[in-house]
Amino acid sequence: MNASRRQLGFAWVGLTVALAVHVADEAMHDFLSVYNPAVLVIRQRLPWLPLPTFTFDVWLAGLIFAVLGLLTMAPLAYRGQRWLVLASYPYAALMFANGLGHISYSLYTRTFMPGVWSSPLLLAGSVWLLVTACRLLRE
Repeated sequence: MNASRRQLGFAWVGLTVALAVHVADEAMHDFLSVYNPAVLVIRQRLPWLPLPTFTFDVWLAGLIFAVLGLLTMAPLAYRGQRWLVLASYPYAALMFANGLGHISYSLYTRTFMPGVWSSPLLLAGSVWLLVTACRLLRE
């Protein structure tokens, strides 16, 4: 196993751990009190957009399941599986957008959005995974 492939595994796990910390941050700071009302407003303006609202238990269980699912893919990342290298791009992009969204909203409203404290971890982990995936594809 070469070093670049191992590095992809470390970056994948790093971003997934950052996501787990982010989920805990959101859960501890009542993220759904911001998310659900925003979805209701968006639904009124864009009724064709299928955005769900969540109860806390369903939301948290879904995110825990997602984090565990991402962690189960770590061995494939450590092996540098090509499809997982390619999957790293949307994963990193989505997590980067998530972190940036929390920070942007907080700056715009001049309040701390639930999840903003862990957002820098998402940004850093996303960049790490993206750079690592790019290097591996160039090899």
